Formats: sequence, structure tokens, C-alpha cells
Amino acid sequence: MKEEERIETPTGDAPPGNETEKRERSRQEAKREVIEFVKMVAVFLVLFLVLREFVIEGYEVEGPSMEPTLRENERILVFKLGQHWPFSLVLAPDTGDIVVFDSPDDRGKRYVKRVIVVGPEEGGANTVRAGNEAEPENAVRLRLRETAIYVNDRRIDQAYISEEALSNEPDREILVGPDEYFVMGDNRNISKDSRNFGTVSGDLVIGQALLRFWPLSRFGLIK
Repeated sequence: MKEEERIETPTGDAPPGNETEKRERSRQEAKREVIEFVKMVAVFLVLFLVLREFVIEGYEVEGPSMEPTLRENERILVFKLGQHWPFSLVLAPDTGDIVVFDSPDDRGKRYVKRVIVVGPEEGGANTVRAGNEAEPENAVRLRLRETAIYVNDRRIDQAYISEEALSNEPDREILVGPDEYFVMGDNRNISKDSRNFGTVSGDLVIGQALLRFWPLSRFGLIK
């Protein structure tokens, strides 16, 4: 009687060589994932630095000089692109905007104030902006008289602040030259601004305050 041949049924275990290949593939896959993660972090950091340097930056408000528009400890986003050519041709700060700038008399400090007057552009046609109107001049004539402000003999509207926040100023006239800004705080009685340190040159302006993002209860555009 012939002996029956034994047939072994496969158990599913892979040969040792296949296990080595699997481990190698796993290591390569993990390496690729780490490299992709590092690339993603590097791109994020570069974008963050570019945005912070040229586009937008966050600040915390110190002091009550811009109340009621901005309150102490509020956090704001400042749009900086308008200070860089060619964006400055159309996005530069204008009358009524709120800007952050380096102090002219203390370069270690930065202030946030409202633009009252914008001087004519350097090398331009000596056309000045006064509200929505324009007239030819060599410089913008600003006059402070009691609680009123006149720009080229036109009284400007200050409806954005309360009557109590206005200050009683001695009668004086100031000329705002090319690429200069005359700025004031909305809380006029306690604000240190262009009445103290003079006009602010364009190269000192960091950017325009656009958005209040903290506290959340006052989240919104800054006007």
C-alpha cells in the first residue's frame, strides 16, 4: 500500500525576506512624512514672517489716548502693505484713518493716533487733500482754534469723538509738508500727538489699524 503524500497547507506567514522589505518600506514612509512635515512648518514660518514684516501685525493698545475708539489693553491688527511701493500709491493712509507709527521724539516708542491732515506727496503736483475736496497749495494749512480744526480754511467734522473729548486749543497755524502726517488722539485732553512732537514723516508710519480682535465683545473694523 502506497504511503499517502503529505501536503502542507500554507499558514500565511511571509518569508523572512518579505518582513525585512515591509520594515524598510515603513521606515521610508515615516521618513517621507517627517520631511513633508518639516517642509510644511518651514513654509508656514516663512509665510508668517513675510506677513508680519510686510502685510499685517498685531498690537496691544496702551493708555486711554484713543478712547472711546480704542481702549486700553485692546488688541488690534495693523495693515502694513500700504507703506510699501507700489501699494502705497493707492493704499497709503488718508485723512481720518488710524495709524501706528514710530514716535518722532522717542524712537523706542510706537503710538496709535488718527490722521487729521495728509501733506502733499513728494514730487507731486502740490495738490492737497482736505476732506473730499482738493485745491492747489504748497503745503496743507492746518489751524487749531479752541475746539475746532480747520484744514485750508475749512472746518473739519469731528463727529467720531464726543464733545467732552475735545480740547480747547490756542489759536495757531501749522503747515503740513510733503509726505507728512498731522495726527491726534481721539481723547484730545490727554493725548500726546502732533501738537507736542510735530508732524510725522511717512517713513515713520508702520501701517493702518484696521481690525480690533480682542476683546471678542468689541470685535470689528476700526473706524
